[in-house]
Amino acid sequence: MTEGNDVTMEESITVNNNEQVTEPPSKTKKLAKKAAGEFDISFNMTDEELAYEEDILRNPYVVKGWLRYAEYKRSAPPAALNMIYERAVKQLPGSYKLWIVYLKLRKRQVRGLCITDPVYEEVNNTFERSLVFMFKMPRIWLEYLQFLVDQQKITRCRHAFDRALRSLPVTQHTRVWKLYLKFIQMHSIPETCCRVWRRYLKLERNDVEDFITYLISIEKLDEAAVRLADIVNNEDFHSKHGKSKFQLWMDLCNLLSKHPFQVTSLDAEAIIRQGISRFTDQRGQLWNALADYYIRAGLFDRARDIYMEAVKVVVRVRDFTQVFDAYVVFEESLIKHLLSKSNKGELSSEQSLELELMLCRFEEMILQRPMLLNSVLLRQNPHNVSEWLQRVKLLEGKQALKIVKTYQKAIKMVDPQQAFGKLSELYLEFAKYYISNNQLDDARTVFEKAVEVPFKQVEELANIWCEYAEMEINVECYDRALKLMQRATTPPPKKAAYFDTSEPPQNRVYRSLKIWSLYADLEESMGTFKTAKAVYDAIIDLRIATPQIVMNYAVFLEENNYFEDSFKAYEKGISLFKWPNVSEIWNTYLVKFTGRYKGQKLERTRDLFEQCLDGCPPELAKNVFLLYAKMEEEYGMARHAMAIYDRSTSAVSKGEQMEMFEIYLQRAAEIYGVTYTRQIYEKAIETLPADEQARAMCLRFADLETKLGEIDRARAIYAHCSQMCDPRVTAHFWAAWKNFEVRHGNEDTLREMLRIKRSVQAIFNTKVNYMTKQMLETAAAAASARRAGREVVHALALHEGHDTDGEGLGLDLLLGEGAGEVAAVAAVHRLQEDGRLLQLQHPVDLHRVAHDARHVLEHVDLRQRPERLPETDVAVPGQVGHAVAA
Repeated sequence: MTEGNDVTMEESITVNNNEQVTEPPSKTKKLAKKAAGEFDISFNMTDEELAYEEDILRNPYVVKGWLRYAEYKRSAPPAALNMIYERAVKQLPGSYKLWIVYLKLRKRQVRGLCITDPVYEEVNNTFERSLVFMFKMPRIWLEYLQFLVDQQKITRCRHAFDRALRSLPVTQHTRVWKLYLKFIQMHSIPETCCRVWRRYLKLERNDVEDFITYLISIEKLDEAAVRLADIVNNEDFHSKHGKSKFQLWMDLCNLLSKHPFQVTSLDAEAIIRQGISRFTDQRGQLWNALADYYIRAGLFDRARDIYMEAVKVVVRVRDFTQVFDAYVVFEESLIKHLLSKSNKGELSSEQSLELELMLCRFEEMILQRPMLLNSVLLRQNPHNVSEWLQRVKLLEGKQALKIVKTYQKAIKMVDPQQAFGKLSELYLEFAKYYISNNQLDDARTVFEKAVEVPFKQVEELANIWCEYAEMEINVECYDRALKLMQRATTPPPKKAAYFDTSEPPQNRVYRSLKIWSLYADLEESMGTFKTAKAVYDAIIDLRIATPQIVMNYAVFLEENNYFEDSFKAYEKGISLFKWPNVSEIWNTYLVKFTGRYKGQKLERTRDLFEQCLDGCPPELAKNVFLLYAKMEEEYGMARHAMAIYDRSTSAVSKGEQMEMFEIYLQRAAEIYGVTYTRQIYEKAIETLPADEQARAMCLRFADLETKLGEIDRARAIYAHCSQMCDPRVTAHFWAAWKNFEVRHGNEDTLREMLRIKRSVQAIFNTKVNYMTKQMLETAAAAASARRAGREVVHALALHEGHDTDGEGLGLDLLLGEGAGEVAAVAAVHRLQEDGRLLQLQHPVDLHRVAHDARHVLEHVDLRQRPERLPETDVAVPGQVGHAVAA
């Protein structure tokens, strides 16, 4: 410090170890009191406040110092806190941070007070003082504007908004306008609001939809319609609400139709009709909107004309339904109104006539609905044949001239290449209509025109020719019918394949089998033998015959005693077709030939059979072999018949081999005796698959040898068959062998049978494929076997006095979980070996089974598990169930 200063060095204060000095406390207090005196505030400063005052006096242009001081004084009275901010903004009038904090503080201080309180005006003045320096700050403007809005000062608010818009750059206007529009719509000042909106739309054109909504809300419908028409016509407009062009059109049309008197600046009908032509998929709604416009305008006749025009021009069923339903509601409302007036006696004579006219019109409209709907479908697709026929049905019972004109119009409108459905049906129905009215010449004219039409398919032209000929047959003009068939089957100068779509159907119809079949029937009935034969020959030469046609030709020749020609016809048919289509021709040919010549041409007959079997599929060979063998039995040699049967067993399909072997065995036994069948049985066992068929054949063979007294041969057959019989699956085979040994064997042979059984089962246990098969085949039988096992075990337990709740014999025997598992298996197996358990057929036999088992069970301790399984062929406890099931 210099000597000229008022404060000595000793009185200075060092702050934060810096060399900067501070004012003496006495001077600081004086300056603070002076500042407080300027704001007319009593000032009693504490030591803490003194430090803050020293800081702001030393650095009056540092914002943080003022903010720290204000933060320290935040709990002080509002006047003291405001004084600090006032001193701050006086020193720093350009500080946005000070002003915004100060203004928010002043707003919080008046919160909860009445808006008429003078304090509000003080805050307003504070905002005005801040805007002198902060007029470019949008946040302060928004705080001020929101504060004015809350005070409900409309004019002052509007002026403040205008000042804000003039002060701020245009890039910040959007923030102001958002609050401005919200404020202006809070009060019922429509004209001012509209002016504000118009100004705003110069900045943001995309918000015009909100303006239109506001105009509609204040019922300024004319301007709303004009604005809406402008955005509809503007191709570059994109709705911010996501509305499509059609939705905007519908909004405009609804506005026009519902307010015909309020909207006068636009031509409603022209606009709606333009929408009808533009939006073809929503014409029903637009037509209804146009009719609704005239209804609300009171022009009912004009509205009725609009409805009638709409139902005659719409091309969609949905649009027709919408318009017609609206039309019905409109007429009903008018009729109800007049009827209500009639009930009150307020109806004049002129109105009475009008009511009767309306009722007649309404009734006629309801009756005409099917016809109008049919017209809509025909406008949608004029080439729809079924709809034209439906239209004719709707006209039944009315004037014949209308029906004829409908047919003529349909024939004229439908393009043969674009016809939906069969166009031939339209011509046929037209001709049948003339026939039903005995106008044959007109019907012939229709048919003559029809045969020249280029139909899409040849079948349609063939139907025309056939119906034409049948008409002549029905009126007994047979010569005309034959001539028509000759015309239809005459080859054209330029022949074409039947399925060549590049040629017209007139050049391909001569190959139609339907026409040739009718032609052949006519020649058979009304022509000569030669002409009919020529027709059939032509069919075969054209290679369009079917197996049925060939057989009809052969039968026709046979009826006229031309047998050899009949056989030639069969042979021609056989050359035309392959298997399996030729199957019926061969079968008929062989039967007819055999029946005709019997044994006279035996070699030729054999050649025919051999030709038939050459290439015959196995599925169709059975009948041929049977016919062949029968022919040899009746007219040939028995050994040839046996050879044929032998061939058939390997030539037929797998599913028919068993049946062929049975027939072979039967015929061989009848012709050569039973002993001749041994070799047949042997071949059958070798040929048939190793399943039920082979086992069944073995059992039959063994039974045959048993009847012949060949016990050793029968035993050998059983031994051979046992190799394909799993004991767990084919219990019936082993039972049959055991019965055989019981009747014809001894102890050694029975033991040998049991040894073979065990060895076979061991073999099957090691083969995965057999195990899988056994599991699949026995899964269904397992449940029933267990149930039967429970019954037997229960009977045994009751007989022996054991508990059946799982403690004693019952469940142990069945489930194999108790101590008597193996012993029970051994007991049941012994009963099985004695042949007694297999005799179990009814529940009553359970007592006998229990009695027979008692002698075995009394020697076995059911509470102990033996160290090894008793010597038996039953390997697992599950066999109990299988044995019981058997």
